[in-house]
Amino acid sequence: MAVTIDELGRRLKEERGRLAKALEQMRAGAPPVGEAKEGSPYGKKEEGATEAFELEKRLALEKRLMALIGEVEHALQKFKDGTYGLCDVCGQSVEMARLEVLPQATLCLSCKAKQERSAKGKFPSR
Repeated sequence: MAVTIDELGRRLKEERGRLAKALEQMRAGAPPVGEAKEGSPYGKKEEGATEAFELEKRLALEKRLMALIGEVEHALQKFKDGTYGLCDVCGQSVEMARLEVLPQATLCLSCKAKQERSAKGKFPSR
């Protein structure tokens, strides 16, 4: 059964809601930044390192969730503008199989491959 553009739009809206809820839950369950645990303001060095690691991890996850929400929002805006399914770089159609797997995809496979190759070239391997 082939998926329709309307079905992909519905999936995008569901994904936006799911991501927003996950971000909200993460923020609600996290202790406020800078709040020390019982005892001294910094606790033992090990506890401080663990807390710093957990904070970094949480902030990285929040950043990733916000980036995903941004990708979905961009795709929904393209849907609204009537340009959903067109590559942001070359203007050609994004493959339906790609959109089925990743509804927020905004690049065709060719442009995505070029982007990946370009990104790999920025950081020389050792």
